[in-house]
Amino acid sequence: MLIEAMSAMRDLPRLREITSVMIRYGFGDVMQRIGVLSLLERAGQILHRPAATEERVELDTPQRIRQAMEELGPTFIKLGQVMATRVDIFPPGWIAEFEKLQNNVPPVPFEVLLPQVEQALGRSPFEIFSDLETTPCGSASIAQVHRAKLADGTPVVLKIRRPGIQAKIDADLRILRHIAALLEMEIPEARRYQPGQLVKEFGRSLQRELDLAQEASTQERFIKNYAADPHIVIPHIYWEWCSPGMNVQQYIAGVPGNDLAAVDASGLDRKLLAQRGADAVLKMILLDGYFHADPHPGNVFYLPDNRIAMLDFGMVGRLSEIRRTQIVEMLSALAQRDEQLLLDVLLEWTDDADVDEAKLVHDINELIFTYEYVPLRDLSLGAVLGEITSIMREHHIVLPTDLVLLFKALITLEGLGRQLDPDLRMVDHIEPFLKIALVDRYSPSALLKRGKRSVHDIFSVLSGLPRDVARLVKEARRGRVKIDLDIKRLDHFGHQLDRSSNRLTMGVLTASLFIASSIVMTVERIPVWVGLFGYLIAFANSLFIVLSIWRSNRE
Repeated sequence: MLIEAMSAMRDLPRLREITSVMIRYGFGDVMQRIGVLSLLERAGQILHRPAATEERVELDTPQRIRQAMEELGPTFIKLGQVMATRVDIFPPGWIAEFEKLQNNVPPVPFEVLLPQVEQALGRSPFEIFSDLETTPCGSASIAQVHRAKLADGTPVVLKIRRPGIQAKIDADLRILRHIAALLEMEIPEARRYQPGQLVKEFGRSLQRELDLAQEASTQERFIKNYAADPHIVIPHIYWEWCSPGMNVQQYIAGVPGNDLAAVDASGLDRKLLAQRGADAVLKMILLDGYFHADPHPGNVFYLPDNRIAMLDFGMVGRLSEIRRTQIVEMLSALAQRDEQLLLDVLLEWTDDADVDEAKLVHDINELIFTYEYVPLRDLSLGAVLGEITSIMREHHIVLPTDLVLLFKALITLEGLGRQLDPDLRMVDHIEPFLKIALVDRYSPSALLKRGKRSVHDIFSVLSGLPRDVARLVKEARRGRVKIDLDIKRLDHFGHQLDRSSNRLTMGVLTASLFIASSIVMTVERIPVWVGLFGYLIAFANSLFIVLSIWRSNRE
């Protein structure tokens, strides 16, 4: 049962709060179906069930979910932001609502932050930094940012984690894991959205963001990757004052990425900024395999000499060599209108044997035909990726986790670039990087490396084959060969069967007690109260059985 899995019932008050919000936004039937309402009642958490207001009922489902997440606070806001990246699972209307979720929250007074800052630094921050501003210049759900200066006058910012945020997020993640498991078990139509996988992915991402020292380490890697590029600026990290709860980095003053009027007033070249931004992110993806996964305007600043500063490396994406190869092949297929190559890549991304390959081939051919005669300068990468993800949703092909952020980053990047330069076409910038990636892939050293790996894998399989066959035969002779069948809800069915058999047993015993009491009442030598006592017990058992059946029907 869920109540047994939750840690010492300490999360029940928060679960009650979540359930109340969901009911107010018209999702009481969902909470009922997955058993959360009955769980709270069994745990003694009496829940008043307010009806959803007429204004909320008139909103469509994505709008109500988004508003509920906003009311539930930082963890759920960030969950919605992660869901906004799942363009392969959610249709555009849902994605548009999730993208409205904002991460701005009221700041914590610096006096509240001061004890943990002193503990991290070993002394007062006012002894280390001058002009430390107690009013934050930025505030989000996990951390807030305060400006200061080093002893030599260098401007810096202190990114400080909010106190107590770790415990609250841990509690919310525990609840979300249980709710996701119940959704997959009780609501078949929710399984296509993979709530368990979404929560798992979200939990990993959130735990990484909580560790500000790890974020600083990630930022250091980007600094090294762009050390030779004078047009891209990554804030310097001051490691001597970094810890899991705080990092200190260079302060960057520039024009915010969403202030186009200021860009023009500063005399910056919009087209050049768009080109340099596109090239920088494509280098991350196709060459480095390590990219900024959230390049929205708030994380980008424009500097004099048409330089670009990138901030906030809490959300990054990583691509293995295999994934980069697949991305190169997919982009090559789009550029060359090669439907077979695109089909091969999509099939590599699915582990579902029930995919209708003939229908998938037809849909890919339609996609290629649609863009076959579109001039390269008029081709929108975001539109093409949107079409591909639409095909994937229709065929229930779920993007691998490491590619989800990539698709989202590419679409966001193209949108940001077109704000600067409406004529920007990402495909124009992709081609040179594709050539570099293909040359690297088929260079003699790369071919030799893959050949050595393949030979090693073949010999490993062949050398281990006799041993594996012998072991299999031996286990079969001993009757130890097992076939594991993972049948969903089998445990739930067994539990229901056990409860039914218990009720049947109680019913038989109650009937027997009633008959025995009736016989006792006819025997003169046995006191009447013995029979009456038997009737009373039988009546109590009957009430218990009726109540049990009624509660079961409500669940």
